[in-house]
Amino acid sequence: MRIDKLAVIGVGLIGASCALALRAAGGVSRVVGVGRSQGNLDRALARGVIDRGVLLADDWTPEVADADLVLIAIPAAQYRPVLSALGNVLHERSVVTDAGSTKQDVVLAARETLRSRLPQFVPGHPIAGNEHSGADAGDPSLYVGRQVILTPLPETSPDAYALVADFWTACGARIARLDPARHDQVLAAVSHMPHLLASALVSELASRKDGAEYFGNAGSGFRDFTRIAGSSPEMWRDIALANRDALLVELAAYRTALDALALSIEHGDCAALDTMLSRASTARRQWGETAGGIAASASAAK
Repeated sequence: MRIDKLAVIGVGLIGASCALALRAAGGVSRVVGVGRSQGNLDRALARGVIDRGVLLADDWTPEVADADLVLIAIPAAQYRPVLSALGNVLHERSVVTDAGSTKQDVVLAARETLRSRLPQFVPGHPIAGNEHSGADAGDPSLYVGRQVILTPLPETSPDAYALVADFWTACGARIARLDPARHDQVLAAVSHMPHLLASALVSELASRKDGAEYFGNAGSGFRDFTRIAGSSPEMWRDIALANRDALLVELAAYRTALDALALSIEHGDCAALDTMLSRASTARRQWGETAGGIAASASAAK
């Protein structure tokens, strides 16, 4: 693919990595970055991530209105004002997509703000990332072999969908398609829960008076399990609240599993422990042999 102008609203890990990946693929001529921090925009310019930067606090819409593709990669709580501004100025040939971890809230905001431009919007979610943030974290290989879930609406233009699919493919990703509600249900279990569970464990240990001793004796298992707890608090706060219904269901299911585990240990139930541990071991190995698991392992090893 080849586009003349890409606008990235939110030049952090996700947005910067997209711009760098598309540049590496020779798929873009100009990149405009929009963000909250002048310092981050300056670093993006210095790295060659973007060609021009403009603050969200300034009049940014003229820089974005005529872009061939607009990628929104900001915390979920900031979507509505950005989509509303785009709905007022977006060119009829421009396409908008996003990289948000939740989709039903994004779709609702788009329906209420984009109006006649709604067919030009293709909601998306790249299943990629790490605990780092900012333009300095941008990695052109971040999406190689990773999955991007697109959740188009009934109104979505086929041409808009094709452009966004080509964009992510050029970044090295594989494309999947889900209904927005099903996306939020599935990702609550396999993406949002792991982040929140890791954060809950680290937070609980850190609150102990002797927490330093625990951290001082932690090894690779703790490091691997809790790596994602270092991610952006703002982003994960917004995700938790945006997907609260699905997360509450998953938290209840996990609490039930923990209660069963506690009973197994309390009663010395070897059979129940063997069943749970064997099921988990087999499922984890099988997932690790799939394209998604292999890509995740490669990313973690970098």
